[in-house]
Amino acid sequence: MNDRRLFRPAALAGLLCLALLGTVSAQPATGTAPRPVDFIVAIVNAEPITNAEVARLRERLARENEAAGRASREELTRLALEQLINRKAQAQEARDSGIRIDDELLEQTEQNIAAANQISLQEFRRRLQAEGLDLRTFREDLREQLLVQRLRDRELQGRVRVSELEVEQYLRDQLQARSLLPAEINLGMVLIAVPDNASAEQLEQLQQRARMVAERARRGDDFAELVRTYSQAFDRGSNNGVLGLRTLDRYPELFVEAVRTLKAGEVAEPVRSGAGFHVLKLLERVQPSATPTVTQTRARHILLRPGAQLAQEAAMARLAEVRRQIASGQKSFEAFARELSQDGSATQGGDLGWTSPGMFVPEFEQVMNSLQPGQMSEPIVSRFGVHLIEVTERREQPLSAAEQRELARQALREQKQQEAFVEWAQEVRGRAYVELREPPQ
Repeated sequence: MNDRRLFRPAALAGLLCLALLGTVSAQPATGTAPRPVDFIVAIVNAEPITNAEVARLRERLARENEAAGRASREELTRLALEQLINRKAQAQEARDSGIRIDDELLEQTEQNIAAANQISLQEFRRRLQAEGLDLRTFREDLREQLLVQRLRDRELQGRVRVSELEVEQYLRDQLQARSLLPAEINLGMVLIAVPDNASAEQLEQLQQRARMVAERARRGDDFAELVRTYSQAFDRGSNNGVLGLRTLDRYPELFVEAVRTLKAGEVAEPVRSGAGFHVLKLLERVQPSATPTVTQTRARHILLRPGAQLAQEAAMARLAEVRRQIASGQKSFEAFARELSQDGSATQGGDLGWTSPGMFVPEFEQVMNSLQPGQMSEPIVSRFGVHLIEVTERREQPLSAAEQRELARQALREQKQQEAFVEWAQEVRGRAYVELREPPQ
């Protein structure tokens, strides 16, 4: 499954890669007159960019680069200003082309951000304020980002074409790449330690013990019990001698050679290392699959459709109460779905069956993908109504030939869209009038 990592509650300041406005303190230099707290650093067409905007975005970029520690303050300032210029130019072009983001969509997006973080909208807003982020400014920046996204989608749609020949080549490349993946093995081990400066007689006794353990393992004695009884590995009590599924290059060559011809469940002759004699059992051998797999999710939901008789806020409140009652064990999810859900899944207790990525609208699928099996979402809003989602199972499923082609087409389209976006962004920037004022601080 494509990686669709969602926003963490601990990083709310950077939820949507927004440059959030705010005030910053500017300390006057010694012997100079105080300067304003904020000032204009650039003009994009007729719209100003302030030092506060640059500072806010620079702080977010600094947090993102903290682990790598590569970018200097000057580099982050330059990058923040450049991103703001591009975003302002794109948002202005979106407005000029007639694109509008109404308050209902804005509210829906806020609800879904909160649900993706598994918190209520009220808690989401509280955390924003606790981090010093002005709610009105946040909403305006969110509106601007949605404007830009709609413009990008519209402009890039006609620029990207994926041919059947490209799909065929992509599939051949992927097949070749999978064929180069190394096999993985999982080993169980009993270590018969050999002391330093052991005599020949001691070595013989310890080797005989290792052979006896290997023979008992071949006869079918419980390997975990043999580990507990005989192994002198330091971690024998925590893993019952299981070393774990790893690629061949992550095991000592001595171990790999000892089990190379074995089948799963077979035991090798004891081998000697500097630590002692090792009795190795091949627990599992996994060969790379020639057929790619996809992570499928089985989920269920309860859908309420707002309308003249039910406002969206009331639907959100109703499903929040339903969630509380399910969590407390008062009534099952299935029973509530049969009683309340306003779609065809109601008769199945809200069960949506096994689904692959891309089968649901993004605002629904994004939240669903953030849930673990057995976990419920907060109420979320999609274009179809208000949902309460519960994930019941996940599995890896081989892809059919048709599914492989469709995923290849999607991957190529995303790749081409990214290339087209870079070109489009340069065109928008080239059409904009940009005047640089005072350098950001």
